[in-house]
Amino acid sequence: MNVCILGKGLTSLTLAKSLVNKGVCVDIISNNRDNKTNYDRTIGISKVNLEFFNKEILDINKLSWNIDKIEIYSENLDNERILNFQNNGNKLFSVIKNYELINHLTKKLKKEKLCKFKKNLVNKNILTQSYDLIINCEFSNFITKKFFTKRLIKNYNNYAYTTIIRHSKTSNNKAIQIFTSRGPLAFLPISKSETSVVYSVSGNQKIDLKDLVRFYNKSYNILHINNSSRFELQMSSLRNYYRGNILAFGDLLHKIHPLAGQGFNMTLRDIKIFSDIIQKRLNLGLSLDKSVNDEFEKKSKHVNYIFSNGIDFIYEFFNFESKTKSKIFSKTVKILGKNSYLNKGFIKIADNGFLF
Repeated sequence: MNVCILGKGLTSLTLAKSLVNKGVCVDIISNNRDNKTNYDRTIGISKVNLEFFNKEILDINKLSWNIDKIEIYSENLDNERILNFQNNGNKLFSVIKNYELINHLTKKLKKEKLCKFKKNLVNKNILTQSYDLIINCEFSNFITKKFFTKRLIKNYNNYAYTTIIRHSKTSNNKAIQIFTSRGPLAFLPISKSETSVVYSVSGNQKIDLKDLVRFYNKSYNILHINNSSRFELQMSSLRNYYRGNILAFGDLLHKIHPLAGQGFNMTLRDIKIFSDIIQKRLNLGLSLDKSVNDEFEKKSKHVNYIFSNGIDFIYEFFNFESKTKSKIFSKTVKILGKNSYLNKGFIKIADNGFLF
């Protein structure tokens, strides 16, 4: 059985390793142009998803930094804490440097006999080659432009700024998010002496992230702040997940606001669903064909849509509160967060997503 994966980003590599582990032959084909490595991007992986990654894909415990507490503040309430998540000292999620995980997966896959990396322009010839499934993770190739242009898009008119700060050593197992007047700002620990910063800012006017980090920082003795990266934010949902034996995947399927750090977690849940479908086919001795894509869409599309809109709902409420200078929502969230059952429910949804 032969599968072609288009793209060599984190989603493509993770999915490829999952399939190779099942004995499926995988060709990873990417455009000739190399994507510039971003050393300031990090990803958060929930506890359940990390366990899945370690067991079914690749052990990445050595790359991950565990977070056992999350505190959320509102500038609208004079920087008062409105939510506090912790689970009896157990980790809530883990943070990993994006490029380190990509490098680790690439090295492992290059040693796999069932996996081949091919540099080639993605064109019509791909469609005529003998692949059982073609999984497309790229936005700008021929296949995307031909089959996957119909999507629901919401432009936030926001830009996300990312950087890494270096600071004096500390235990550093607490993530902090502040809903500021300009957007959510997150401090995500990645080691005892490094912390990732993500600031989603309204409007397209450039900001001085270094000054803002120093202004909002209350926890670290900062030694150095890296130069920041900037990218536009939007929410999008693809209307149709597949065309014949070609399946869209990853950010091509769904993009969400990064305020809850759930983007890659949604993709990992998709990989789990897809992986289970493939495994059942292999166990029964069935071939891989377009029916795999149909089953995947039926199992994942509605869940992804609900979850994406749930994240958007949270963003819009805090955004509305910021614009109107109202404090009702933050006060309500603070009260709800004190309820232990609701607090555990929030943690469960962030960990597992919506289960149906």
